[in-house]
Amino acid sequence: MPQMAPMSWLMLFFYFFVIFMLVNTMVYFSFIYPVKTVKSFKTPLKISWKW
Repeated sequence: MPQMAPMSWLMLFFYFFVIFMLVNTMVYFSFIYPVKTVKSFKTPLKISWKW
Protein backbone atom coordinates (compact mmCIF):
# COMPACT_ATOMS: atom_id res chain seq x y z
CA MET A 1 0.00 0.00 0.00
CA PRO A 2 1.43 3.41 -0.91
CA GLN A 3 0.21 5.00 2.34
CA MET A 4 2.63 2.88 4.34
CA ALA A 5 5.69 3.78 2.26
CA PRO A 6 6.93 6.57 4.59
CA MET A 7 6.83 4.19 7.53
CA SER A 8 8.92 1.58 5.75
CA TRP A 9 11.36 4.26 4.55
CA LEU A 10 11.71 5.50 8.09
CA MET A 11 12.34 2.01 9.42
CA LEU A 12 14.85 1.40 6.64
CA PHE A 13 16.64 4.65 7.50
CA PHE A 14 16.84 3.74 11.18
CA TYR A 15 18.02 0.25 10.33
CA PHE A 16 20.89 1.51 8.17
CA PHE A 17 21.70 4.30 10.61
CA VAL A 18 22.01 1.87 13.51
CA ILE A 19 24.21 -0.45 11.48
CA PHE A 20 26.32 2.50 10.34
CA MET A 21 26.83 3.71 13.91
CA LEU A 22 27.58 0.18 15.09
CA VAL A 23 30.25 -0.31 12.44
CA ASN A 24 31.76 3.11 13.17
CA THR A 25 32.02 2.43 16.89
CA MET A 26 33.50 -1.00 16.29
CA VAL A 27 36.12 0.42 13.94
CA TYR A 28 36.88 3.28 16.34
CA PHE A 29 37.35 1.10 19.41
CA SER A 30 39.08 -1.83 17.74
CA PHE A 31 41.76 0.27 16.06
CA ILE A 32 45.20 -0.84 17.24
CA TYR A 33 48.06 1.54 16.83
CA PRO A 34 51.11 -0.08 15.26
CA VAL A 35 53.97 -0.59 17.66
CA LYS A 36 56.64 1.93 16.89
CA THR A 37 60.10 0.46 17.16
CA VAL A 38 62.62 3.14 16.47
CA LYS A 39 66.25 2.28 16.86
CA SER A 40 68.16 5.49 16.95
CA PHE A 41 71.86 5.17 17.35
CA LYS A 42 73.52 8.37 18.41
CA THR A 43 76.88 8.60 16.79
CA PRO A 44 79.35 10.51 18.90
CA LEU A 45 80.24 13.82 17.36
CA LYS A 46 83.97 13.86 16.73
CA ILE A 47 85.31 17.34 16.72
CA SER A 48 88.91 17.65 15.70
CA TRP A 49 90.29 21.05 16.51
CA LYS A 50 92.91 22.10 14.04
CA TRP A 51 94.61 24.99 15.79
